[in-house]
Amino acid sequence: MNLAFEHEPGTAIECLSIPIVLHKESDGEDREGNQILKCGFKIGGGIDQDYRKSPQGYSDNGVYVTEISPDSAAVRAGLRVHDKILQLNGYDFTMVTHKKAVDYIKKHHVLNMLVARKGVTQT
Repeated sequence: MNLAFEHEPGTAIECLSIPIVLHKESDGEDREGNQILKCGFKIGGGIDQDYRKSPQGYSDNGVYVTEISPDSAAVRAGLRVHDKILQLNGYDFTMVTHKKAVDYIKKHHVLNMLVARKGVTQT
């Protein structure tokens, strides 16, 4: 069994992980003149979501990459669809709600992530 992909929230997890550094890219300015930064991916999951209803068939309440835009910062950083985000800028992503994960990703210009990837980080 791979602990990363059948993780029970609140329990210790030990697994191999892939470090990914994603630098968000400018996508113009908003109406107030603030720079808009794009990371190029969408997420699904979180401890407040029912993973059994996931169209992707995930096996736990982790935060997963569900979509990646072509020619984006996410592609250039090496992120892949179905990667499970374990940690972001030192923050534990195994115990976050979906909204908290989205807010945390939006807040940072550079995303230092540790991800688990099926077929690569499985022990």
